[in-house]
Amino acid sequence: MKTSEIKLRDPFVLTNNGYYYMYGTRVPDKKGFNCYKSKDLENWEIIEEVFGVRDGFWGTKEFWAPEVYLYNGRFYMFATFNSEERSRGTQILVSDTPDGDFEVWSEVITPPSWDCLDGTLYIEDGIPYMIFCHEWIQVKDGEIWAVELTKDLKKAANEPFFLWRASEAKWLKAYGTPDSGNYVTDGPFLYRDKSGNLCALWSSFCETGYAIAKSCSSNGRLAGEWIHEDTAIFSDDGGHGMIFETFEGRRILSIHTDNKNKGNESVCFIEMDA
Repeated sequence: MKTSEIKLRDPFVLTNNGYYYMYGTRVPDKKGFNCYKSKDLENWEIIEEVFGVRDGFWGTKEFWAPEVYLYNGRFYMFATFNSEERSRGTQILVSDTPDGDFEVWSEVITPPSWDCLDGTLYIEDGIPYMIFCHEWIQVKDGEIWAVELTKDLKKAANEPFFLWRASEAKWLKAYGTPDSGNYVTDGPFLYRDKSGNLCALWSSFCETGYAIAKSCSSNGRLAGEWIHEDTAIFSDDGGHGMIFETFEGRRILSIHTDNKNKGNESVCFIEMDA
């Protein structure tokens, strides 16, 4: 498959052993995850159903936004699930290979009474944290939270702590009608920019549609004050971004575009100088 042929939301790219491995939310079917494998970011082999609906697993629908990290010698997938049994939440899966079958590893990390999504891994001072969204559908003004994980990534080590809420950013608009008070937070991803600043990408909606923006910590730590840039870095109806480095050292922003075209969202790679 060519990159242009892949229909996927929330594309996340892992580099490992000379290959690029890409994961994301399948469209239109959202009941499992595929893995795409490439050497050049253009030609891809598909490995189907590296995790899907199965007996005994609570998630039955809305398998969203898988992210895979190499951590302590194994590959851990952070992914969001939903069902009629409990609120939407993020859980961690594990595999010995990036394109192998993933198995349930952790308990559900996000609080059981919260509607949450898009958990992402960040390590600070050797301690793993999961950053995630507390959904606007429950709190209206969507929020970003962090929670410390046990070092084996099995469960939360402490109570979650608040980072920021959507309406703090000047560039976004309310979701739905202007007076709805609904402000979306989607897809947080933390990274260090080329100046060493701790930054976060996250998505919401602006005047032109789905968009992605950048926020930075005032002190370079999770618990710092998060300062939001005044304008989105991408505002052409695309978002849920992450950054990876090619094997040649180029920084690439990975997003999905044409967000309004449900079921036909496409992968988009943009080279970054930041």
